[in-house]
This record gives sequence, C-alpha cells and structure tokens, in this order.
Amino acid sequence: MIQIKPTLEKITPNFGSSLLVKKHEEFLKKKTPFWHFHPEIELVYVNKGKGKRHIGNHISYFNNSQLVLIGSNLPHVGYIDRLTTNGSETLIQFKPDFLGSEFFKIPEMMAVDALFERAKKGIRFNIEIKQRIGAKIEALVALDGVQRIVSFLEILNDLATTDDYTLLNANGFAFETSPQDSNKIEVIYNHINQHFSGHISLDEISELVSMTVPAFCRYFKKSTGKTFTKLVNEYRVVHATKLLAESNSSIADVSFECGFNNFSHFNKLFKNFTGKSASKYRSEMKNLIQ
Repeated sequence: MIQIKPTLEKITPNFGSSLLVKKHEEFLKKKTPFWHFHPEIELVYVNKGKGKRHIGNHISYFNNSQLVLIGSNLPHVGYIDRLTTNGSETLIQFKPDFLGSEFFKIPEMMAVDALFERAKKGIRFNIEIKQRIGAKIEALVALDGVQRIVSFLEILNDLATTDDYTLLNANGFAFETSPQDSNKIEVIYNHINQHFSGHISLDEISELVSMTVPAFCRYFKKSTGKTFTKLVNEYRVVHATKLLAESNSSIADVSFECGFNNFSHFNKLFKNFTGKSASKYRSEMKNLIQ
C-alpha cells in the first residue's frame, strides 16, 4: 500500500530572515524523495553530486553538478541520488514577494520579475553561469541581514540577465497543481519509481487512484502533458542513462534492467529521447568522466 504523503510543503525561514538558506554536505538516503510543491521559489546548486531531476513534466539525469530554479507552486521531486567526495547542495527558498508585493515590479527589477515567470517552467542554468556564481550561492550561508539580501539580489540579477540556460518544460506548459491533484500524481509517480523495471498496466495504475482507464488517461495527459506510456518510457530511459554512465553492464542488460523487453525498441526510444545512440552516449560519458 503506497502512503500518500503531505504534498504542500511548509517552509519556515530562520527567525529574523526572509530567505531559507541551507547547505547539505551529506545526503541522507533514508529521506525518501516525494512529489511536492510550495509557493516559495527554489534555487538549488549542487556542487559535485549526481541525481535525477523530476521537475514538472521534465525528467532527466545530471552528473557532477547542477544549478536549477524551480518556480512558485511548480511540482517537483527531490532529486539527489548522492553527493560525491567533497560534494554539497545549497538550497535557497523564498517567496516571490519576500521584499514586498511591489518590489520586483519597479523598473530596475523587471528582468528579475521576468525570471520568476520563466521559473514556472523550471530553469536549468548551463556551465558558464553555473561556474561563475556557484561560489556566490554557497557564500550566502555565512551571510546574514542586509549583506545576505544584497548578495542574493546580485545572484538573481546574474540569473535574470544571462541567456546561458535551458527551460525544462519549454515544450509542455507551466502547470501548477492543487493539493488534491498533487496527491494523485504523487501516488502515480511513487508507483512508477518502484515498479518501472517491470510491466505497469493501465488497469493496475488506474485502479491505484480509483479511476477508470479512460478517465485516468485523460486525467494524466491533462496533468502532465504526456501519455502514461510515454512518461514511463522516459523514466526508464533516464534510468538507463544513469546505468550507462556508472555501470559496466552491457547495453542489452541495461535495457532489460530498465524494463524494456525489446532491445531494438529501447535503442529507438533512447535515441529519440537523448538525440544519440546508447553506445555513443556511454562513450561520451566515459570520456567526460576521464
């Protein structure tokens, strides 16, 4: 029986602060990631870590580091698998109006206001900006008061004025969700996470959320922008990218471990999803790691 966890996460900054700033240098595996959302915008900088991103209807795997901005009420799943040696994760959570309802509407803040709007689709920042401001983000932990706010505004301005980024849900839509919808989606994603290596029938998943198959298919497509089969296959391919990068298993073994019973079907889906063959992806990852 899958437990439905609270999905509206309540975030409380430290006393005397309008920002929540945390730095983790150890990732606790026992903390199970779950599908959740919150009105706060979330900026996450991972320095030396690996994991799976699941933000809105986007799923991908990152290796080494990442810098992402998750918009207000955009559902996401906790995504770190582990931190590598000397690795850390710095997390900043803040309300869009943390400096007052009109502050980001003034002319000087228009670019940052537009950044907050883009963040509703989820933003992954690329290498140049990540390398340039990663240390600034980590330094926020040691600052307080006005110094923390001023430094954070400089970081937001850097993020707002760079074009070195990718929208994670660019081809979908910026979907925000109600707690009731989020409960259902969480149950579905938890089931996919636990059973993606085997066959998941539409009858099985529909029954799990007490819906008929046609009603479930309509609901899932409307909620995520994808069919259930497509999302499960993408989830499997993302797991395959992880195994190809980190294990020495044959590509055929990887495909079967990820729930594909047909090797040629796996190859086709992998290329459609990543833009390259599994063998090319593996060789590129090995070269990158070396």
